Amino acid sequence: MTTSLPQGDPTIARMCSLAGVSRAGYYRNWAACEPLREATAVRDMVQRVALAEKHYGYRRVAVELRRAGLVVNHKRVLRLMREDNLLCLRRRAFVPATTDSNHGWRVVPNLTHGIVLTGIDQLWVADITYIRMLEEFAYLAVMLDAFSRRVIGWALEAHLQARMAIAALTMALAARRPAPGSLIHHSDRGVQYACADYATILEAHDIRPSMSRIGCPYDNAKAESFMKTLKQEEVDGTSYRDIDHARSAIGAFFEDVYNRRRLHSALAYRPPAEFEANLPPTGPSARRALSAIPATCP
Repeated sequence: MTTSLPQGDPTIARMCSLAGVSRAGYYRNWAACEPLREATAVRDMVQRVALAEKHYGYRRVAVELRRAGLVVNHKRVLRLMREDNLLCLRRRAFVPATTDSNHGWRVVPNLTHGIVLTGIDQLWVADITYIRMLEEFAYLAVMLDAFSRRVIGWALEAHLQARMAIAALTMALAARRPAPGSLIHHSDRGVQYACADYATILEAHDIRPSMSRIGCPYDNAKAESFMKTLKQEEVDGTSYRDIDHARSAIGAFFEDVYNRRRLHSALAYRPPAEFEANLPPTGPSARRALSAIPATCP
């Protein structure tokens, strides 16, 4: 007499037997990999919810994660949001302070309101975003020329220290060699851009720093738009094995796709490299951007 095999999902013991491994070995491998993957998934969901709902605090973000099926409490969400500097926007406007209370370095005013650009190397915009890999996160610092939208400097690291932003700035300086006094550098108020080491490099090259106001994403709209394009066209469709894989793939996207092949509507549907190549030559007197009536944040 024969009996049929039990229906439904096989047990761990059954799968280990079929695979020829011990249950102890299975659980050792699970303990080494699965918690990292779960932590990465939670952190990624926190990032997505916080960026999509900019007025959500950590309690609402925690509820959204539980509604999505993740087991997480509000204390863990608060810790992750603090580590990644994901502070919700206040609904009530307030006067920006002269220094950022999070780091104490000097915060400079926004010099880009109503600016009219007439050529390259008049305004550079900088920003930092996160890159999700299989079991961890990396952080990407990018520098763009605001006139041509070209990526002129970038750095990808596993940390958020100032030397990552400095590496992106150094790459841009080596590639462009802007004329002294002709360039504005715009960024957010993050410690990476406000710290003394970064400010010293800007001063040494006679570059004027500019920083966004608190709670006004329009101040750095070009960088924000670029980060959205990067996520949609490269990062979200790629599973990076590790930071070296991410660095290679993202670097190739910048140079081969974004700068040289991708058509930009703001550039009359031309790639940034082609747009720059067709610009008329400009003398020193035309290198400084023109000021216009200051804009206000809606």
